[in-house]
Amino acid sequence: MPLEFAVGHATRTGQRERNEDFCGLVTPDTDELAARGAVLAVADGVSGESGGREAAEYTVRGLLADYYATPETWEIPQALDRVVSAINRWMMGQGAVDNSRAGMATTLSLLVLRGNRYTIGHVGDTRIYRLRNHEMLLLTQDHVWDRPDMRHVLKRAVGLDQHLMVDYSDGDLLVGDKFLICSDGVWEPLGSKRIHELLMLHDDPQRMTDALVDTALDAGGTDNATALVTRINAVAVEGWRDMVGAYVRLPVPQRLKAGATIDGFEVLSLLHESRATLLYKVRTVSGQVCALKTLQPAFADDRASCEGLLGEEWLAKRLVSQHFPQVVPIAASARNHLYYVMTFHAGATLQQHLDSGKHYTVAETAQLGVQVAKALGVLHRLSIIHRDIKPANLLQDERNALRVLDMGVALAAGVPYPELTGNPGTPSYMAPELFEREKATVQSDLYAAGVSLYHLLTRKYPYGEVEPFQHPRFGDAIPPTRYRPDIPQWLENVLLRAVAHDRKQRFETAEEMLLALERGEVQPVSAPPPLPLMQRPTALWQAIALVSIVLNVLLLYIILVR
Repeated sequence: MPLEFAVGHATRTGQRERNEDFCGLVTPDTDELAARGAVLAVADGVSGESGGREAAEYTVRGLLADYYATPETWEIPQALDRVVSAINRWMMGQGAVDNSRAGMATTLSLLVLRGNRYTIGHVGDTRIYRLRNHEMLLLTQDHVWDRPDMRHVLKRAVGLDQHLMVDYSDGDLLVGDKFLICSDGVWEPLGSKRIHELLMLHDDPQRMTDALVDTALDAGGTDNATALVTRINAVAVEGWRDMVGAYVRLPVPQRLKAGATIDGFEVLSLLHESRATLLYKVRTVSGQVCALKTLQPAFADDRASCEGLLGEEWLAKRLVSQHFPQVVPIAASARNHLYYVMTFHAGATLQQHLDSGKHYTVAETAQLGVQVAKALGVLHRLSIIHRDIKPANLLQDERNALRVLDMGVALAAGVPYPELTGNPGTPSYMAPELFEREKATVQSDLYAAGVSLYHLLTRKYPYGEVEPFQHPRFGDAIPPTRYRPDIPQWLENVLLRAVAHDRKQRFETAEEMLLALERGEVQPVSAPPPLPLMQRPTALWQAIALVSIVLNVLLLYIILVR
């Protein structure tokens, strides 16, 4: 089911000589809507400055045109920021070459609707409200000075400063949501209570905008008044079973060589291969570099593996976050083989860095830990357990941003693809309870993250290396300072808590681990208590028994000799 919504908009000049507000929207066809979404925007040219109307109109028109010209592989905030920054530079340049256009500036509030999520971009004092289940929420913050006599003076606007900073945020869409984008000529004379009442009074977006603008002017508003409202009628829902029905019968491609093409993608190189999958670096017709993942040809008739790849794609589509590669939308009519495509990020995994001889500093490791905790927070809020966090699945790009790779064995509600026997993962990074065939949890992901950080610092494992098919016994973790004395106490405590044998001693959430890493030595966490003697591994008791036997034999020998 595609995203469906209704839109209404209205703008009035009011008591001003000219209308310096401008609003616009683009509602593309189905394929473009799925790939890039719909864009709605309102801009308010800065009053009293030359070119206010021109600034507002140019900004909105430029945004709506240039956003759809950005590469599909860009994340929405990245694409928006590139476009708005370019518009800002152009307006700043206009003032430099034409004095009559000096001071050309405008506010901007925009909304992108795509799939089942929305993204907001905002600068200035136009506003965006959301009405959900009869409750209204202001989603933006005014960029004005706090002093009463300067409450209309903008701190940020497009064209105001060379270094423009736009606020971005996102969230889930629900059927029935109503979003209002309006200029200060609407929200200031009406106030939040009256806006709420008018949004509740009407169901048709056009009636809402007409009522908001007319009521604002009737209430004494002296400024231009502009309102744009959208109501969400249906969100895009692509169930896992829908994907299986549509794609599971597609043929698995034969092994591809550099220079080969598949559905318009040119293969550049093989990036990685595992027992079951192949990952290629490919280039689109437009020249964008992506990563294409498919199965080994030997698994072409293995339905479970085919469903598993589709399940991985289904999950990856829901991870709309900078901490993960993003799935590149492909029209169903253009897809003739079983694979999926995601954004490509140049860089290397942390394991590749280790293999090349890199030694991580304490500061580097702590910062990587912050990024891993943020990524796991995104996963866990979506009720997804990764189950294979390790340095080989953590990619550090050229700007040192970290992305989590490989959702192939992830667990999530609503994805009933065949479960693997036992718990998948890499033994040395698997939590103790997983060897007892308990179900993976948030705590087992955090354990793997802790082992990964421990290994980056020491190249060792807190309980020693675990070989495949080994059933290890766990006692107290070896403090990392045994291998790296320069590790501060606060970081050692964080690592020991993350890899505690008892999951109750670990962090409860990724956010708790993130907070411990960010606070560092300012508010250090305590290390987990040592295991009680009775809970320590059998090997310890065997050693104690052996020492006891030796001592008793020695004592008996002494008695007999005397």
